[in-house]
Amino acid sequence: MIAMENFAPVMFAGLILVMLLGFPVAFSLAALGLGCGIFAVFMGWFPAEFMAALPQNVFGILSNDLLLAIPFFTMMGTLLEKCGLAEDMLDSMGQLFGPIRGGLGYSVIIVGFILGAITGTVAGQVIAMAMISLPVMMRYGYNMRYATGVLAASGTITQIVPPSLVLVVLADQLGRSVGDMYKGAWGPSILQVLIFALYTFVLSRVRPEHVPGVPKESRTLLGWALWAKCLRGIIPSAILIFAVLGSMGGLPGLDTAVATPTEAGAMGAVGAFILAGMYGRLTWPLVRDAMYSTARITAMVVYILIGSRVFSLVFQGVDGGRWIEHMLSGLPGGQIGFLIVVNIFIFFLAFFLDFFEIAFIILPLLGPVAEKMGIDLVWFGVMLCVNMQTSFMHPPFGFALFYLRGIADSLFKNGAIPRKVESKDIYLGAVPWVLMQLILVAIVIFVPQSVTIFLDKPQVLDLNKATETLQNMGAAPSDEAASMPDFPVPEGASEAASEPDPMDVFKTPAAKP
Repeated sequence: MIAMENFAPVMFAGLILVMLLGFPVAFSLAALGLGCGIFAVFMGWFPAEFMAALPQNVFGILSNDLLLAIPFFTMMGTLLEKCGLAEDMLDSMGQLFGPIRGGLGYSVIIVGFILGAITGTVAGQVIAMAMISLPVMMRYGYNMRYATGVLAASGTITQIVPPSLVLVVLADQLGRSVGDMYKGAWGPSILQVLIFALYTFVLSRVRPEHVPGVPKESRTLLGWALWAKCLRGIIPSAILIFAVLGSMGGLPGLDTAVATPTEAGAMGAVGAFILAGMYGRLTWPLVRDAMYSTARITAMVVYILIGSRVFSLVFQGVDGGRWIEHMLSGLPGGQIGFLIVVNIFIFFLAFFLDFFEIAFIILPLLGPVAEKMGIDLVWFGVMLCVNMQTSFMHPPFGFALFYLRGIADSLFKNGAIPRKVESKDIYLGAVPWVLMQLILVAIVIFVPQSVTIFLDKPQVLDLNKATETLQNMGAAPSDEAASMPDFPVPEGASEAASEPDPMDVFKTPAAKP
């Protein structure tokens, strides 16, 4: 007969199995949790009252106000991806950078970064950029594998650029501020853009025929007219980004939040309506499609959250959390060894699951272990977010590749591109960009400052300096001040208040007794 201490590994193996079956994860996970819970009650490992607490437990997590930010940010992104902003920005940026070698690639990367900060949807971003840029790249002789790779990879940048939905979910699951998670993500997102641009620059020098410049006579706009069109797309987008992120304290240098993530998301949705109206695209079909997409994504998140909660309640009831902790905390290499193993696990799991499923199912198992090992959870969350963006680029299951495959076929059938895009060009073209994303994961692991550089540093009072300052200020003390008794400094306080260890910003403070 199986013992309770051996049941947690069985449940974990069942978790992996049901996720690979292809049936909707939310329902299969809930069924697995309920089945294991009934079996555990039958075996007497915990009383039936333990399972009776499940409805209230589920209601408690669904009443979390932070989850209301998801439909607001989804509505904002859906409206903006359909309002013509991507088309205008790609056209103007392509004409601005096009004459230099790799210029169309640079424009796709930059526009992908900007759109990622205001839309947050990979599907719409990849489709919009491919419809506009793929015919132009093919017309001017760009290497097909580079073209498909840069279009797919630039669409996935949206996963790590604030205000990403992934970061909201990670902040909720790890119990950290959304503003801090956004600040931590700025460093990796900027590094990702620089890595992509550096690859394009090197390719333009090593294989200039792969990324040729566009002839200047092909421009339809020049001078101030071209700059005006670029700024018309960038300035309203920048205002919306600064308004949404700044109100949450999610921009570098801001340490005060004047709005909750839900309120900021609502403000962003209103801003999206205004921008859509500015571009003359605010129609009822657009609003209806945005509402449908928002309802569908929100319902998916809720069902996944319920299923994962059912499973995790039973898993914790059979001491699964302790089993995970013992298994991972005993890895060689300490924190680095733990982070490497976790990232490898997430990388392969992302072949089959999307980021919502990973965040709601796997993160609650890993977060407590990371915290007990002294790993800063903002750093940990941003690291996993960088890793999870590769889930859209994995050949052959990456969704960004599926979106690109579909739009390329449509463009060929409509006569917008001269020849069919082969699947091997899409899959092989994705490989260098996946490797660059993994390079960023390694940078975040071994250079934590890439995440923490924009986070607020704790203010530490140095009692020695404070005493010296007070003594200087009181160089000519009055008789009354001189008669006041000295306040003793506790023994060891000066040492504790000395300059902090730079690595302390990456460690979780120990609990007070």
